[in-house]
Amino acid sequence: MAPRQSSVTSPPKPAKPRPDFPLYAHASKRWAKKVRGVTRFFGPWDNPQAAIELWLEQKDDLLAGREPRAKSDGLTIANLVNRFLEHKEEKVKTGELKQRTWEDYKVIGAKIIEVFGRGRCVVDLRPSDFEKLRNEFSKTHGAVTLADDVTRSKVIFNHAYKQRLIDIPIFYGEGFKKPSAATIRRERHKKCRLFKAKEIRALLRIASPQVKAMILLGINAGLGNHDCSTLPLTAIQGNWLIFPRPKTGVARKCPLWPETVKALQVVLNDRPQPKDKDCKSVFLTRCREPWTAKGKNGDSPITKEMVKLLKQLGIHGNGLGFYALRHTFETIGGESNGGQVAVNFIMGHTDNTMSGVYRERVSKRKLFKVCRHVRNWLFKAKRKSSHGKGKTSPPVAVSDLSDAPF
Repeated sequence: MAPRQSSVTSPPKPAKPRPDFPLYAHASKRWAKKVRGVTRFFGPWDNPQAAIELWLEQKDDLLAGREPRAKSDGLTIANLVNRFLEHKEEKVKTGELKQRTWEDYKVIGAKIIEVFGRGRCVVDLRPSDFEKLRNEFSKTHGAVTLADDVTRSKVIFNHAYKQRLIDIPIFYGEGFKKPSAATIRRERHKKCRLFKAKEIRALLRIASPQVKAMILLGINAGLGNHDCSTLPLTAIQGNWLIFPRPKTGVARKCPLWPETVKALQVVLNDRPQPKDKDCKSVFLTRCREPWTAKGKNGDSPITKEMVKLLKQLGIHGNGLGFYALRHTFETIGGESNGGQVAVNFIMGHTDNTMSGVYRERVSKRKLFKVCRHVRNWLFKAKRKSSHGKGKTSPPVAVSDLSDAPF
């Protein structure tokens, strides 16, 4: 028996308006696209222009797994981030904000756009949206960095209300809070950001000349990654480092060890002509640029080089990184008889007490005591082996470090 013929014939599906048209003609007589396993519809066949406009409007939300909200007029996420960065860029030009801080805001702004979508209306955001943003941050960051991410995000969104770009303040809800202080303390306690002396000596043996000098500056003077990447030539004054801390502008002076001075001299002797003739940075990459450029994940070149060395020695992880040299200097230096005031002065820590307000100087001798103690700790085992079993060399004299006036 022949199959029964249908008396109703389906209309032929229309061809795409152009080869790169992202939607296809669905049997329901609508333009459609499958996104994350779900078929989405964008309007009838006879109006492909409206369909593509709706797709572009909802694209960011759909690809990110968000349910698109109705479009409304007002400040968009992209506009907010751009206007905030422009506002802060003016602060950088006047010296009120560090370039590094601006770059941190830029990274957070890009993440906000990625999660919410460029065209999302700011006033349309709900606590559930901010909770999702926090969850995205927590996938790659620990409690300490997560707290920074939440804080920077709120600075960006609060800017919208403070500048009257929106009429009502943002309500974040309970799900967009920083981790508790107890959580941050527990995470910090899990990580021992303290190098052993033999580990630093091993790093110095395998490091390139520039990184070796940076490591010595880290353990000799408590310099961090950003300190080294922005260190100007004028900061090296004979056997002294005179370099206000970029983050806070607090004065900072430190006597340099002979080993540090020698390593810096090697770097300066081989320093190429910088690509930017006005560049005064001590350390330059192979591209003849400062070590300040960050990768996609926000890591600095110094961080990457340090990770390579730590992995080579098999000691990578558990909080060890370039910045751990600063932690180590603070810890070992604090055990000296030079006093915590001298350690704080070298580290560039802000003293908000009245004593800090009234203190006009820290004696050169106290600074020497701190640096001598850390140097003796670092090279103690080395001196034992060169002076015989059970014998150590005499403490380093002040004149061995520097005889220049403070």
